[in-house]
Amino acid sequence: MTRVKRGNVARKRRKKILKLAKGFRGSHSRLFRTANQQVMKALRNAYRDRRKRKRDFRRLWITRINAAARQHGLSYSQFMGSLKKADIQINRKMLSQMAILDPAGFSKVLEVMSQTVKKAA
Repeated sequence: MTRVKRGNVARKRRKKILKLAKGFRGSHSRLFRTANQQVMKALRNAYRDRRKRKRDFRRLWITRINAAARQHGLSYSQFMGSLKKADIQINRKMLSQMAILDPAGFSKVLEVMSQTVKKAA
C-alpha cells in the first residue's frame, strides 16, 4: 500500500476544533485531544439546552401569570380556563409581559374576561 500523508487535512481538522474551543480554560483550549472532548460536550449541551430554553421560559411565564392572577383572587388554572371560555387568545408570553409591565392592562383583560364569562353563564 502507498503511504498517505494527511498533513493538510489533519491540520485543518485540528484547527477547526481548536477554533471552536477558543475561550475554554487551560488545556481545554490548547491541546487537541482534550479540546476535542470539550467541544463535543459543549455542542451536546448546546443542542439539549436549545430545547430546554423553551421549556424554562414557558415555566417562567406561567409562574408570573399565576402570581398576577392570585393578586386578583384567581388561581392560574381558573384564570386560563376563564380566558378560554371568554375566547380571549393571548399567549402566555404576552400575558406575562402584561402582568409585569402593564398591570392596568392585565386587570382590563381580567375585567373583559369576567364580563364575557358572566354573559355566557
